[in-house]
Amino acid sequence: MSFAGRTAIVTGAGKGIGRAITEMLVARGARVYALSRSPLELDTPANPAIIPVLVDLADIEATRTATLAALPADFLVNCAGINILESFLDTSPESFDQVQAINVRAPLIVSQLYASSRIAAGLGGAIVNISSISAFNGFTDHASYCASKGALDALTRVMANELGPHGIRVNAINPGVTLTALAAEAWSDPQKSGPMLSRTPLGRFAVPDDVAEAVLFLLSDAAAMINGISLPVDGGFQAV
Repeated sequence: MSFAGRTAIVTGAGKGIGRAITEMLVARGARVYALSRSPLELDTPANPAIIPVLVDLADIEATRTATLAALPADFLVNCAGINILESFLDTSPESFDQVQAINVRAPLIVSQLYASSRIAAGLGGAIVNISSISAFNGFTDHASYCASKGALDALTRVMANELGPHGIRVNAINPGVTLTALAAEAWSDPQKSGPMLSRTPLGRFAVPDDVAEAVLFLLSDAAAMINGISLPVDGGFQAV
């Protein structure tokens, strides 16, 4: 899949899955506006195809300003996300709102501006929202996170319905455990990882490039008739 001459916006581009998506898009010819909260996360050797944009997506006006600065763009990947681990009974309204602001509200705002730009130009496009298998499963201590990813999947379907007539496809990717640098440490304990691996037919966790490949497929013309899906990238976890 070649993305030569195309431009993409990727949120959460500074690390983990977002960084893998950014680097894979650039490797295949795209220019990427890389939105990230921390300047240190984007401190890499200069690459003219990566345009760092420092933004806190919890800030509504800052999110709008950063997105407008990155337009026009051919594609959008909403990857930024946070999690606050609390039991259901201990979940505070403040932490719940914080997770929803990044995981659901920011994709809404960025997608509205991106889609409006494409429609005004009379062009189609493609959006991929990075969700999670937490949209399907009620994991312990993940009340805020599971709620946010379920909401993001529902938002994806509404976007696909309303933007499809304008030629803009919208899909979600739902990764299982993905071994980013942070997750690799978190899941290094066999007592914790064992039950997840035993339910995964492929017998391993995903790595960021596994998710990035699926994202690029959904952005590409090869997925021209795929719209409104939530695609697990989980080694078969949902099949068991």
